[in-house]
Amino acid sequence: MIASLTGRVARIDLDSLVLEVGGIGYLVRTTPQALSATRHGAELTLHTELVVREDSMTLFGFPQLEEAETFRIVQSVSGIGPRTALAVLAVLEPEELRRAVAEQDAKTITRTPGIGPKVAGRMLLELGGKLPAPASLSAVPGTPAAEAPATPSGADADVVEALVGLGWAEKAALKAVESARADDGAELDSAELLRRALRGLGGNR
Repeated sequence: MIASLTGRVARIDLDSLVLEVGGIGYLVRTTPQALSATRHGAELTLHTELVVREDSMTLFGFPQLEEAETFRIVQSVSGIGPRTALAVLAVLEPEELRRAVAEQDAKTITRTPGIGPKVAGRMLLELGGKLPAPASLSAVPGTPAAEAPATPSGADADVVEALVGLGWAEKAALKAVESARADDGAELDSAELLRRALRGLGGNR
């Protein structure tokens, strides 16, 4: 098994590059991000995965080890092969994918060409527990991680529980309750807080 390669970039194509190592040129398929970040003649290390089929052997490589590990894990999903796994990493960074799985966010995964809601749902189901936990469930790529929301108590906790029971995600329910409190003060009872949180949520689940 070839775990990594370090060599000189001898050629760059649309979806792959040739890495020359000890006089041997290895054709490695990789992401657009990796291709755009390198140049002809540059020294490069790629963490690799060799995929063997009956009629072919294809080498996939990534500058970051976590990308290679994510690539392997994504292929464990039923019906997901290496090309689709590579497409996922071309669209989503590993942290974005981990967050999407943790939050059961199928919409983010369907940004990958060729992956519709059904496949995205299967990915959410089968990747649960396989990927590391995201650094922050609410952080946006490229920005500092946001603080985790405070755990609600009393009437707020009751309203959050009621909203979750009605089908909203816990994160959305927490945000709605916090917004209702911020807009209308701390004198709301549970019933009024629930009504105002529902108005804020509208019909979006």
